[in-house]
Parts: sequence; structure tokens; C-alpha cells
Amino acid sequence: MVETYQHGLPLLAAGQAQKHVTVNEALARIDAVAQLRVVSDAQAVPPAGALDGQAYVVPEGASGAWAGKAGLVALFANGGWVFLGPRAGWRAWNEAAGAAMVHDGAGWIEGALDAGAGGAATLHRVLEVDHALGQGTSVSVPGAIPSGALVIGVTGRVLAALGGAATSWRLGVPGSDDRYGSGLGKGAGSHASGLTGAPVAYYGDTDLVLSGEGGGLDGGVVRLAVHLLALRPPRAG
Repeated sequence: MVETYQHGLPLLAAGQAQKHVTVNEALARIDAVAQLRVVSDAQAVPPAGALDGQAYVVPEGASGAWAGKAGLVALFANGGWVFLGPRAGWRAWNEAAGAAMVHDGAGWIEGALDAGAGGAATLHRVLEVDHALGQGTSVSVPGAIPSGALVIGVTGRVLAALGGAATSWRLGVPGSDDRYGSGLGKGAGSHASGLTGAPVAYYGDTDLVLSGEGGGLDGGVVRLAVHLLALRPPRAG
């Protein structure tokens, strides 16, 4: 069957019978790739209850109907799996990871802002964590900033009001406990938007530190988000 160059859409042949089958398959592929959204890129076994239109990036070592299809987009259409070969520059939203991916011609790269021909990429990531505070003058969120991160800033939102005698709180890291904000509100809905004058590089996993101002903290929940860049080196081959 003749297919289009970019998306592999099946074309009608002259005098073809059951034209609706070919047309419907083409429409299903267009629906999938026009704004590509995949359920996951880590599921190795084809789901038994897949819905028409759902798509997955097939990981290495996949089994069943996906065996030998690593890196392809598996689209469930008309009761079976159709496989699409992505090209360099394709973008997709990964529902499971909550992140965008870009294809560099050899594989999918999560969070890539740009990618070189050899696989090097600049990655943008937002890492979120909901942290329930205990009692104390300061509270640490272990390893919230990963090694190798170039942090643009840290933001936060109070999900459940903070207790304790503190009148406000500050947000930072060990040795600089107000790097990402001070005088922050304790009430539910209060937020932090912490920027530094220049991005800060972290060469090891680093805790975030929440400290009470004017007293201690006791209870409450804060959602924190680390906004960072990371570097991916070129592929070996």
C-alpha cells in the first residue's frame, strides 16, 4: 500500500474496494499524530484494555504484539495495533511522566528544548513534590534538587495552612536558607516564586529547607517545584 511521506498515511488506490477501511485508518493516524499524546513510554506489555486512539512509545524489551518494535509509536486502532515510525523533530506529550518529549532521529528525549544530531540535548524539567511539614524551626525536603541541575528558581504553594508560632517562612538550601524566598505566607493558597540573579548549579543532590520566621513550624503541606535545566551528553555511537 502506498503511504504518505511524513506520517505514513495510507492512500487510496484507483478502483479500490472498501475505501472506507483505508480512509478510517488514515483518519485514526492523523488523530494520533496531529497533537501526539502517548500514555507511557515505559510499559513493556501491550495493555489488554486499550481504547481506540490511545498511543504508546514502545520501550526496549517489549513483548507480545510490541516485540521488536522498540522506539515506534504503537497506536491502537480498529481493534489492533498500528506502528508509526517517528522522525527527527516529532514531539509528544508523555502522560505518565507529565513531560514533553522530542525525537532526535534515533530516540525520544524527555524534556529536550533542543537536541543535536549526535544526541546531545538541553533539558528543561520541573520537579514537583508535596511535602507535609513536621514540627521544628526548620524542615528539610531531602534531595529535592538533583545532582547536575542548573536551577532557574523554586516555586511553591501552601496546600494546607502551616501551623506553629512562626509568622512567616523562608525557603532555601543548606547554607542559604532564604535563597528562594523569605517572608512567605502561611495560609492555604499562599505561594513562593523564588528566582536567583543567575541560575545556580548543584553538583550533588541537595535538600530544600523550609524555615520558620519568628518561631517554629508545626504541620501543614507545601507543594514545591524545582525549575531546572540539565545537560545530556552525545550518544556513544
